[in-house]
Amino acid sequence: MPELPEVESTIQGLRKTIINKIIQDIWTDTRKLVKKPSSFKAFQKEIIGKQIKRIRRRGKNILIDLSGNKTLLIHQKMTGHLLFGKWKFKKGKWISKIKGSLLSDPRNDYLHFIIFFQNEKQLALSDLRKFAKIELWDKLELESSKQFKKLGPEPLGKSFTFKKFKKALSKKKRGKIKQILMDQNIIVGIGNIYSDEILWQVKIHPFQDISGIKEQELKKIYTATKNILKKAVKLKGTSISDFRLVDGSKGYYQSKRKVYRKTGEKCARCKTIIKREKMANRSAHFCPQCQKI
Repeated sequence: MPELPEVESTIQGLRKTIINKIIQDIWTDTRKLVKKPSSFKAFQKEIIGKQIKRIRRRGKNILIDLSGNKTLLIHQKMTGHLLFGKWKFKKGKWISKIKGSLLSDPRNDYLHFIIFFQNEKQLALSDLRKFAKIELWDKLELESSKQFKKLGPEPLGKSFTFKKFKKALSKKKRGKIKQILMDQNIIVGIGNIYSDEILWQVKIHPFQDISGIKEQELKKIYTATKNILKKAVKLKGTSISDFRLVDGSKGYYQSKRKVYRKTGEKCARCKTIIKREKMANRSAHFCPQCQKI
């Protein structure tokens, strides 16, 4: 699933391509992607003619502010990513008119939702598993909604101090540290990739209960969280699986990974073989020598 660096990289790409454009039409072959309003016809009627005013992020949510005080919320979920380009429908399939990654990378072929702009330009959602979520909200209603109010602080926000980090984590008296870091009601934007990378950096086992973590270790986690997420944003995210940038190309952080999906490889620090263990319905990657409980 795209995490904060991937979503932020998508936001940066959209700001360069779709600001001020007017929505002319909508297409989908998977109406279940649109969760709000419940009727696709109502969604279509409300969104056509709207102009894109602003693009921002809240956690893993992409927020596209439109004219008329509307906000289009897109959560890319497991395998979704947004693409900007030109496509034509041929023999039952959308084919990119633009050469390069949009045409050559098969990860960009699963188009199930398209917004049409003037000059044949389009914003498309490629989503292999069709798990993405698309919602159209009244802007003020979204800001005051229960789902937004319960979200944790932004780890790259200027106001995200160690004090705020410690306070956020204090909501959980017990629990595995990896799961707590991934809890969007504690801190937003961190998922499987970056929780593994953060905990490897600070030599803390992902199964370590938070009750056993000292304040000095929490400070290290806080620092590593900010540093790793900043670096991943700079490198345009991780494209080890489905994620692609809006031009269809890959991010670069995967070349800097230390532990995520490196099962069976040698630890970059101590040369011990990296292990992978199941944690609920997720996986934890760690060095059994560097990261002892």
